[in-house]
Amino acid sequence: MRVKCVICDKIENIDDESLIAKRLRNRPIHTYMCNNCSTRITEKTNARFESGNFRLYRPKSDNDEW
Repeated sequence: MRVKCVICDKIENIDDESLIAKRLRNRPIHTYMCNNCSTRITEKTNARFESGNFRLYRPKSDNDEW
């Protein structure tokens, strides 16, 4: 199966029987991201998280206080 990275537009071939290929076929809303872009985003996110300039917005739970 030929797939295209949503960030860098690099075209790659993945195995038709793989889990990623099955997800892309059955749920067209899912997008493919190559390994290079995925690791780059992960590293930059972790660096921002460690610097303190990163906020993770989560839905409020019932026991949260204002």
